[in-house]
Amino acid sequence: MANIRSLKKEIDSRVYEVISDCFTYSELYPDNNPDEVTGIISDAVNFRNDLIHRVNNPDPEQDPRGVKSHYQLVNKDLDAGVSKLFERLSSVSKKKKK
Repeated sequence: MANIRSLKKEIDSRVYEVISDCFTYSELYPDNNPDEVTGIISDAVNFRNDLIHRVNNPDPEQDPRGVKSHYQLVNKDLDAGVSKLFERLSSVSKKKKK
C-alpha cells in the first residue's frame, strides 16, 4: 500500500468489478435469481462504504505503527470480502433455472 488515496482507488476498483459482473450476469440471464443478484450488489455497496469509512477514520490514539497495521487490515478485509462476493455470484450462477 503506497498511500491512502491509492487504497481508496483499489477499494473502488475491486468492488466495482464485482458490481459490473453482477450487472453482466443480470443482462445475460434476466430471469435467473434477480433478487439474489440485487442482494449481492447491495452488499457490495455497503461493503465498499464500510471500507471507505474505515480508511477515512483510523483511531487517532494509535501510534504510527498501529495506524499502518490498521490500513493493512483494511487491505486484507478488502481481499477477503471481494472473494466472498465473487463466490456468492458464482453460486448464484450455478443455481440457474432450467
